[in-house]
Amino acid sequence: MNFSELNVLRPDLAFIAHWIKPQAQVLDVGCGDGVMLDYLQSDKQCSGYGIEIADDKVLACATRAVNVIQQDMENGLGMFEDNSFDTVMCLNSLQMMKHVEPLLRDIARVGQEAIVSFPNFGYWPHRTALLRGKMPVSKSLPYEWYDTPNVRCATIHDFSDLANEVGLNVLECVALHEGKPVTWLPNLRGSLAVFRLRKK
Repeated sequence: MNFSELNVLRPDLAFIAHWIKPQAQVLDVGCGDGVMLDYLQSDKQCSGYGIEIADDKVLACATRAVNVIQQDMENGLGMFEDNSFDTVMCLNSLQMMKHVEPLLRDIARVGQEAIVSFPNFGYWPHRTALLRGKMPVSKSLPYEWYDTPNVRCATIHDFSDLANEVGLNVLECVALHEGKPVTWLPNLRGSLAVFRLRKK
């Protein structure tokens, strides 16, 4: 897979990919169908693993020749030594965890750097929905309240506070909307929050 294909398929991942150095050792926590690792392996000669629980997504990873470990992320990353990876990614998955803080601490433990993305609950249509007395449904939160896999809702400011609490410096924080950076009023106008982090 090349950059153009990734950009068409997932523009948010194409933006994030520029933060990964060539030949880096990477871990993708909640790797889904493995499209990001596929790109990093083929275009940037990176190596590493994905962690995923869903059978169909593990099969998709195997089809892409991505090294995948089938495991529930809630069980943590105890199989990996401290500083095993240059970068640990947790892209659009952290909000599905019951125990966010321990997982984030584990991500910080096993990686030199971390990249985390999640739907920004501070995005203006979400706020508008709440003002109307309804739970938000949008492209970035495409589920009704009763069938959503998302168990945590956070804004850019919320996550910044948590990152600081678990010993991570925010190197970069970008709000994206449909894969493009939002610079003016990012917590209001960005539907996806993306953080690049490093241990203090």
